[in-house]
Amino acid sequence: MYTENIRWKKNDMKTTDFYPTPVVHLSDDDISGLYVKREDLIPYSFGGNKARKALLFFDEIDAGDYDCVVTYGSSHSNHCRVIANMAAKRNMPCILIGPSEVSDETFNSKLMQVLKAKQITVPVEKVSETIEKKLSELREQGKKPFFIAGGGHGNIGTQAYVDCYEEIKQYEKANGIRFDHIFFASGTGTTQAGLVCGKLLRGDDTKIIGISIARRNPRGRDVVLDSIREYLDEYAKDHPHGISEEQIQDSTIFLDDYIADGYGKENTEVREMIKESLIRYGMPLDATYTGKAFLGMKKYIKEHSLENNNILFIHTGGTPLFFDELK
Repeated sequence: MYTENIRWKKNDMKTTDFYPTPVVHLSDDDISGLYVKREDLIPYSFGGNKARKALLFFDEIDAGDYDCVVTYGSSHSNHCRVIANMAAKRNMPCILIGPSEVSDETFNSKLMQVLKAKQITVPVEKVSETIEKKLSELREQGKKPFFIAGGGHGNIGTQAYVDCYEEIKQYEKANGIRFDHIFFASGTGTTQAGLVCGKLLRGDDTKIIGISIARRNPRGRDVVLDSIREYLDEYAKDHPHGISEEQIQDSTIFLDDYIADGYGKENTEVREMIKESLIRYGMPLDATYTGKAFLGMKKYIKEHSLENNNILFIHTGGTPLFFDELK
């Protein structure tokens, strides 16, 4: 593995006891080799990919003597829930700026309230200026705010899933298995970017397939590509074999076929998939992220006759949102 020059190494983390997350085989009548990596079982604030990323962001915050944190996300946001929790643990003010277009009450938003995060809701077109205004206001007050882009976007978030890819390879080696395809919910892009970067740094041929939960192509895929290039430009300059643009393009599969009615919007098919997953596997999914991605994966497998492949689904969390479905 070529990661000697990567800044956020697992051996340097304070959170190594949280990893690796378990990989479990699902008994499925249609797909014999279906496995799930349970990121939702990261033992902090209901886990999920946002917890894995946030742990690294707060290593930076703790090291930099920051005294408040600002981030962006909707009322459905797992990211905002986890950031609010980690800030509350440190008795650190947390400001969450979100779009009024997706501001309905969810169990995630209730948890943000319990965690005493300040929530600012504005029309989506005013989000950027509101963030800048709030950061300027805090600095004028003598504060030292740390800003985290929505969903944990940026190289720190990407690094979290380079680490995760290494865990997957270790599981394969320990269990004598090779995954042909890896599926997951793809949103802001750094989860997919990290997995693709991990694959490219290793020179693997596993197909990594992001199921979009909101964005359409080409924008959705372009955001992922930008994150991959940004990470590799900083951390793979001296890669012994080089990584070409063609390799990056070939490795980035972002599917927008299963978005349904859009971000945070459920439909009958997704609800039935959530119910089926609970009954068949005892595994909670949600309508915003994992339920949509799991349904999309199953459809893709059937459409491409992949039933005899070894498939890994990364469960990226969202357990509080599962309970919204019980309403």
